[in-house]
Amino acid sequence: MTKMRALFLCLLITAITFAADSSYRVTLFQPSMVNGTELKPGEYKLELKDNKAVITKGKKSLEAEVKVENAQSKFSSTSVRYQDDGGKMKVQEIRLGGTTTRLVFN
Repeated sequence: MTKMRALFLCLLITAITFAADSSYRVTLFQPSMVNGTELKPGEYKLELKDNKAVITKGKKSLEAEVKVENAQSKFSSTSVRYQDDGGKMKVQEIRLGGTTTRLVFN
């Protein structure tokens, strides 16, 4: 019985840890403007902290205000939507694959 409780406790802690993790991978396929900063194409780590998206690659990170919205169904893959801003592609929205979460950039 004690082993069952210990196993249950470990599983519960693991589930809470994964549920609290708000870190995602986002790939930018073209130069992209976020919060006035141009990001080069590549893979980035995106973390959600309240209403802020923290985008990191290596030692460099960028913070941007976002509006977090929920869609009616899960997105099949992560996608980035752009807005042309005078010839530069500005990130307008990121849809996080496997979730119903949509990040709308201000």
